[in-house]
Amino acid sequence: MEIFDVTRPLSAQTLVYPGDSKPSFIQRDEGKYLISDLQMSTHSGTHIDAPVHYLKFGDTIDSLPLNSLIGPCRVVDVSGAGRYIKASHLAGKTKNITRLLLKTSFSGQNQFIENYPSLSLDAANFLTHSGIQCIGIDSPSIESYHCDGTVHRELLGKGCIIIELLDLSSVPEGDYDMIALPLRLEGLDGSPARVVLIKT
Repeated sequence: MEIFDVTRPLSAQTLVYPGDSKPSFIQRDEGKYLISDLQMSTHSGTHIDAPVHYLKFGDTIDSLPLNSLIGPCRVVDVSGAGRYIKASHLAGKTKNITRLLLKTSFSGQNQFIENYPSLSLDAANFLTHSGIQCIGIDSPSIESYHCDGTVHRELLGKGCIIIELLDLSSVPEGDYDMIALPLRLEGLDGSPARVVLIKT
């Protein structure tokens, strides 16, 4: 069994989306033990979007169906797709799966760029019509930087949970078992998550 941790480390240097709070950590020595205070966005690092993030109704991060986040998944390499991942790049690659992770040309990068790879609306429509319940990507967002939220709303509104800013740099294309668990933050719109892939 091989385990791939596809979670980006959280630190003060973690890549953040413009407008989000940079993570900060203050560790205190209390004599017999160490303890740390954390401050960050619910969308810091590798994170999961709940429907309420863009729809402003529906499931919050603590009420997401965990069966959408645990189970077989497929990693598809779309690094040759360029800036926009279209339905044609995904055709024939979603059979017999409900969880899909996209490895893009952003894989391994640690600096924010506005033209990061993202999903086009026709690709989002293709995924929801294909029965995908969870879509993940290794770029800062599933949707382009200059967007209006349409892609997020198409996915989240059809019950497709979104994972963003994965680290798929060392993961070959193929089928895996995935465990992606957000913090149980009551009533909130998203959460940092630990995401692992298991190859048996």
